[in-house]
Amino acid sequence: MTKFARLLVAYAFLSAAVAGAQSAQPRSLLLEELTWTELRDRVAAGSTTIIVPVGGTEQNGPHMTLGKHNVRAKALAEKIAEKLGNALVAPVVAYTPEGGVNPPSGHMRFPGTITVSDAAFEAVLESAGRSLKLAGFRDVVFLGDHGDYQKDLQVVAARLNGEWKASTVRAHAIIEYYTVVQTVFDKALKDRGYGDDEIGTHAGLSDTSLALAVDPSLVRTERLQSGPKLTVADGVHGDPRRASAELGKAGVDAIVARTVDAIRKATNRH
Repeated sequence: MTKFARLLVAYAFLSAAVAGAQSAQPRSLLLEELTWTELRDRVAAGSTTIIVPVGGTEQNGPHMTLGKHNVRAKALAEKIAEKLGNALVAPVVAYTPEGGVNPPSGHMRFPGTITVSDAAFEAVLESAGRSLKLAGFRDVVFLGDHGDYQKDLQVVAARLNGEWKASTVRAHAIIEYYTVVQTVFDKALKDRGYGDDEIGTHAGLSDTSLALAVDPSLVRTERLQSGPKLTVADGVHGDPRRASAELGKAGVDAIVARTVDAIRKATNRH
C-alpha cells in the first residue's frame, strides 16, 4: 500500500470515528429521553434552564382530543427550548385543576376530564422544582397551556423563590406563553376578518387552529365538516369550522417568539 493510500485509509477511519462520536451525542431536548449522565453533562455544558410544560386532561369538544393541552405544551416547549439554546424540557404535567367533582362543574361535566385540587397541583410543581434545582438547573420555568391555573404557577414560583432566596436558582411563571393567544394571536385573526364569536375562548377557531398547526391528529376534521354547529352544550365556546393549520401557525410562531423573549428577560442575571 502506498503512502497516499495509507493516508486515505487513516483519514476515512478518523472521519468515521468523528461521525460515530457525533451521532452518539444525545440531541434530544427532552429530559426524559436522556440518561442521568447525559443530563449531568448537558447541565455542566451550560444547559441550565429547564422548562416545565403544564398541560391538562380535559374535554375539548367532540372534535378535539382530551390530551390537546399536553401535546401542545410539550411541542411548543421543545420549540422554545431550541430557540433559547440553553434549555431542556421536563415531562409534561398532565393532571391539573379542572373543576369540581361533586357536583361536577366546568369541564368535569364531560367524560374524560381529570381534575386535581389546587393544593395537590401546587405540591407537584413545587416538588418538581426542588428536584430540578438538585439536578443543577439555575432557572426553572413553568409554562401553562391552560388559563385557569396561571395563578397557581405564579404562587408556586413565588413560594420556591422565597425558599431559594439564599441561592442563585430562580423559578419563573412565564404568563406571556398563555396571554399571547388572547392578545397577539386573537388580534391577528380579527385582522383577517374573524369575529369574537368564531375565534372563541375554548375549542373554537383559535384553539382548534393551534392544535392543527401542532399536530393535526388532535382534531377530528370530519366532525368540523359535517353535522350541526357545535355549541356550549358540546363544550365548545366559539366556532371551529373554519380552523386551519395555516391560521394556527401564526399563533405558534407568536407564542414561541414572545415566550423566548420573556424567558430571556426573566433569566437575565445582569
